[in-house]
Amino acid sequence: MKKIFLLVSSLIFGAALSVSCAAQAEQTPLATTELMANSIMQRHPEAWTMREFKQLTEPEWGYPYSLVLYGFQKLYAQTGNEKYLAYGKTFVDQLIDKNGKIHGYSQTEFNIDSINPGKLLFLLYEKYKDPRYLTAMQSLRVQLQWQPRTTGGGFWHKNIYPWQMWLDGLYMGAPYYAQFAQVHKESSASFDDIAHQFLLIESKTRDAKTGLLFHAWDESHLQKWANKETGLSPHFWSRSMGWYAMALVDTLDYFPKNHPKRKDLIRLLNELSEALLKVQHPSHLWYQVTDQGDRYGNYLETSGSAMFAYAFAKGYNKHYLPEKYKGIARNIFDGIVKNHTELDSQGMLHLKDTCGSAGLGNEPYRTGTFEYYVSEAIRTDDPHGLGPFILAGVEIAQFK
Repeated sequence: MKKIFLLVSSLIFGAALSVSCAAQAEQTPLATTELMANSIMQRHPEAWTMREFKQLTEPEWGYPYSLVLYGFQKLYAQTGNEKYLAYGKTFVDQLIDKNGKIHGYSQTEFNIDSINPGKLLFLLYEKYKDPRYLTAMQSLRVQLQWQPRTTGGGFWHKNIYPWQMWLDGLYMGAPYYAQFAQVHKESSASFDDIAHQFLLIESKTRDAKTGLLFHAWDESHLQKWANKETGLSPHFWSRSMGWYAMALVDTLDYFPKNHPKRKDLIRLLNELSEALLKVQHPSHLWYQVTDQGDRYGNYLETSGSAMFAYAFAKGYNKHYLPEKYKGIARNIFDGIVKNHTELDSQGMLHLKDTCGSAGLGNEPYRTGTFEYYVSEAIRTDDPHGLGPFILAGVEIAQFK
């Protein structure tokens, strides 16, 4: 009898969650986005604890946190609610000392991932005029000045990944580079360089047949994951293309209107967007390994899908993409909310089915095979998904 009661209770509770999430899909995107943001703050009063699996004892300067907190800054701009800005400010202030030194950051690691959190500093410096923020921003710009490059001028992803460009790296470095260059009135050479990063990696990673972009390229062809003839990694990973698409729309915010390469960046966004639509699942999401459908082990993944929702929504709002992307972006967002979120008994919203992390090389060695991508941990409430979800919700809330 007890087992029957537990089973019935479980079914009732599960049904209630399904109804709740279906109802949530009927809420405005902004209301759902605020619920997600408030749930994050309730679960993690300290932003640096949001990567629960790491069990950190102190804050760390890392892009997953800034991905979420950049969304919080955009939510603050949309709503005017200071708590969203304060949440990120607390995180930043715990990591930048009185002299503007970033705790745990080393320029000479030349880790382009470390540039991304610097995006949080622009708004904070503009609002509070704290010189620590400016000093930290300048140190990140110095890293980009000396970042190792391929022979064609593309930024290495990290010092430990020599001769390699990853799609991820465009999001990590280019929007910061462009915003810094605009704010500090750098010459057109900076914007030439930024455009070159996008065009170079696209020329190396684009698959002529599908228009999709492979995750990474090793100029040396020495990595075990690299094709010995092309240097390419073997698969399309949705989140890596999501990084690239988000990088394009965010970089364009700061790109001079009269720059001759601006139209090329918009073209790249349109071409990738069209290629992605050809492999979109009927549920409006994309698979972890983008073109492999329901091959055993593959799954519909929320971070890459939310990134596409954001890029499409912003692309529509900024008139980079055709009008059809307005509805496409909304359908993606609604599909994520309806089928991949869960409302718990405390009223907190959770995002499911996010790839925890994926990369290439290093130790233990990541091979880039299909089996590798689908074997990485699938997490609930992972920042890689939460950040794009919030960004997409805020952008969709601006539809007219």
